[in-house]
Amino acid sequence: MDAIDHALVHELQADASITNRELARRVGVSPSTALERVRALHRRGVLLGYHAEASLRALGRGVQALVSVRIRPPTRARIDAFLDYADGLREVLDAYLVSGPEDVILHVAVSDTDALYSLVIDHLTARPEVIDVRSSIVYAHRRQHVVEPIIS
Repeated sequence: MDAIDHALVHELQADASITNRELARRVGVSPSTALERVRALHRRGVLLGYHAEASLRALGRGVQALVSVRIRPPTRARIDAFLDYADGLREVLDAYLVSGPEDVILHVAVSDTDALYSLVIDHLTARPEVIDVRSSIVYAHRRQHVVEPIIS
């Protein structure tokens, strides 16, 4: 990636709804150059897609939590099965396979603490491979929307 590609990625991360003409203007290239380079960034797997960020609170999901899950025995098949199951739970926003005492950390968003309790007790601990679940309520969540490359 060169400086133009980096600038295009930066601008699109900041505002994916920007028009191609405005994107080209901000980066200092022609619209046709911007369009072709963005297409190439998609083909190369640098740009994976676009999305609209919605307010979790406005969607009735005012409570977020990080839920740590231990799976035993921690085999690939059991972990993959659990991750597939978690992918199907509408409360789960992200799933992380991690090292350390926990095997999986789920970022969830629910309506209230009763819904969190139900998710943990009725869904997660009901799985035979799950031996322990711990949850931590998220008081505030901040995300970097523009991720810069690390160039050494």
